[in-house]
Amino acid sequence: MTDVRETLDYQTFGRAVRELAQTIAADGFEPDLILSIARGGVFVAGALAYALDCKNIHLVNVEFYTGVGTTLEMPVMLAPVPAAIDFTDKKVLIADDVADTGKTLKLVYDFCLGHVAEVRSAVIYEKSHSLVKCEYVWKKTDDWIEFPWSTEEPVVKRAGQVLDA
Repeated sequence: MTDVRETLDYQTFGRAVRELAQTIAADGFEPDLILSIARGGVFVAGALAYALDCKNIHLVNVEFYTGVGTTLEMPVMLAPVPAAIDFTDKKVLIADDVADTGKTLKLVYDFCLGHVAEVRSAVIYEKSHSLVKCEYVWKKTDDWIEFPWSTEEPVVKRAGQVLDA
């Protein structure tokens, strides 16, 4: 990771996800469902679902990052874990905001294997050191990305303390 930061604003995000959807459509891939990796992938999956006219969206919660550049040793799926049977014989598009280490994407990709007809992945950003090379990438970078949904402090901390009144 470099010290350089790339800032993605909502307007550029809209353009990025639209271009990503156009790339997927031009490739002829028509997913039966989009599997969102929460949390950042929720925004990508929702926008792709509209652009690709796919109404079947599932969500998997994965915990890996604990701060800027700090992670758990390995990513962990959090409850409730989707039932793999729901994906049987489906063409699945895994959506996330970034393929950084690729460990989160690999965990979800491996979860799908053996159950689905086909699985592909789409991200806004992919880092050169990612274990997973996604089929659909809007931009490659090794910079830290400031996403519009995660640049400000939470309004409420988990303990319930209000930060911004």
